[in-house]
Amino acid sequence: MPVNLRIPKPEELLQVGGVKLGTARANIRKPDRRDLLVVELEEGARVSGVFTKNRFCAAPVLLCREHLKSGGIRALVINTGCANAGTGEEGLIRARKTCSELARLLDCKEEQILPFSTGVILEQLPADRIIAGLPECLSNLGQGGWFEAAEAIMTTDIQPKAISKEIEIEGKKVRVTGIAKGSGMIHPNMATMLGFVAFDAKVSQKQLDDLVVEAANASFNRITVDGDTSTNDSFILISSGDSPEISGASFEKLKQAVIEVSVFLAQAIVRDGEGATKFISIGVEGGKDDEECAKVAYSIAHSPLVKTAFFASDPNLGRILAAIGYAGIEDLDVDNIQVYLDDVLVAEKGGRAASYREEDGARVMKQDEILVRVVLNRGEKRTTVWTCDFSYDYVRINADYRS
Repeated sequence: MPVNLRIPKPEELLQVGGVKLGTARANIRKPDRRDLLVVELEEGARVSGVFTKNRFCAAPVLLCREHLKSGGIRALVINTGCANAGTGEEGLIRARKTCSELARLLDCKEEQILPFSTGVILEQLPADRIIAGLPECLSNLGQGGWFEAAEAIMTTDIQPKAISKEIEIEGKKVRVTGIAKGSGMIHPNMATMLGFVAFDAKVSQKQLDDLVVEAANASFNRITVDGDTSTNDSFILISSGDSPEISGASFEKLKQAVIEVSVFLAQAIVRDGEGATKFISIGVEGGKDDEECAKVAYSIAHSPLVKTAFFASDPNLGRILAAIGYAGIEDLDVDNIQVYLDDVLVAEKGGRAASYREEDGARVMKQDEILVRVVLNRGEKRTTVWTCDFSYDYVRINADYRS
């Protein structure tokens, strides 16, 4: 089961004005499950996104980048069961066919549709099944379908991931609601597997473009399950408000809410990591710059030896030192570094701390939430990365993925 992650209640997920959602059971890969989602936006909504930098990026990612340049986005269409990645020109043709049909049904232009896919790579998109399922999505469009939407985008996820926040800006209630999917193949680069966050306040396109990057960097770009960057990573931010544009302190308040929602969704992905039994925060502080802090944090988070030690609750903590050492910081002075496991000082002065006791390390390793803290003593910068352990189930889930 996911690590300390509660299934959201449908009534907790707040409607966002100007956003309607509808799902269908289109039998894309598995029968009788929600696997298709349409998100309709009122005219005037603004949309921005960040996407994977994997060079084998999926056909829908290519189309999203292209369509976002046109602006005036009216709908998103998301399918699970097939990634439409590694499918060449035929993959683009099938994605465009899906956009064209939804545009016809909504009486808008093809370039006003953003397509998203997730699932198995190197298989052609079953566009006919998706197109056949679109009328069902449109027949149940409504503002209250966020929980069903979160279910419809799942692949190996054990449970749906969704959250809402309500804040007050200039005397008006503003709602921020988001959903995400992801469990394995998680090491985003400017995005997450699939994440969608909407709010009913109006901001400028420039503000939205900046905010989606800032929110991604504070959340989805700080998680890893297995170090694999997906071909389909996409994070979309939607401003659907019909009020005047907000700025200044009001925008800062909105930004904080968006980042909090994004961080929750990103951490939920790690908590639901394939086979995860532990949620691990890796904090690196005292760095010269953000880049070297991230290098050290990800080096630890990606290490299979570190992750399997956490699964076994084995304080074989020399593996953490080794990961710091090969993080790629050429002038790193290991004698100046301290490494903590929660409140336990593990290493200092280039080796095992004199105060460290094996039973203290074992105590922390048995927890289901653990903090690894690395103090570089080289500057003032810091960062945190969230990851999970590697269990037997991770291998089983990925070995059986196409079964």
